[in-house]
Amino acid sequence: MIHLLQINPSTAEAGSYLPVAIQLIFAVGLVSVLMVATHLLGPKRKTSDKLQNFASGIESHGDARQPMAIKYFLTAILFVLFDVEVIFFYPYAVNFKELGWSGFWAVLMFVGFFLCGFTYIIKKGALKWED
Repeated sequence: MIHLLQINPSTAEAGSYLPVAIQLIFAVGLVSVLMVATHLLGPKRKTSDKLQNFASGIESHGDARQPMAIKYFLTAILFVLFDVEVIFFYPYAVNFKELGWSGFWAVLMFVGFFLCGFTYIIKKGALKWED
C-alpha cells in the first residue's frame, strides 16, 4: 500500500521504508506490552457489584425510543452548516491583501449566498421553537 502512494516507485529503495517499519513495530509492541501489563498487574477481585451492568448510575425508567422533536435536529444541522461556512472566511482573512479586488468580490458573492440561505431559513420559520 505504501509502495503505491509514492510518486515514482521504481526509484524507491527498501531502506526508505525502514522508519515507517520501526514506528509500526514500536507502536504494536507498546500496545501489546501495555495490554499484557494491565492484565497481569490489575486487581482481580470479582464481586457481585462489579459484575453488574453499569448504566450511568441512574435507574432507567420509561422507553428510550420516545419520539424527539425535529426542531432539535434541524437546529443542530443548521448550526453545523453555518459554522462550516464561517470557516471559509479564515483563508480570506489571512490572504486578503494578495487576493485583491477579485478576492473581495468572490467573498462578497459568498456572503451574499450565505445571507440568501439565512434569509430563506428565517422565512421558513426553521428557527422558531413555538408550535
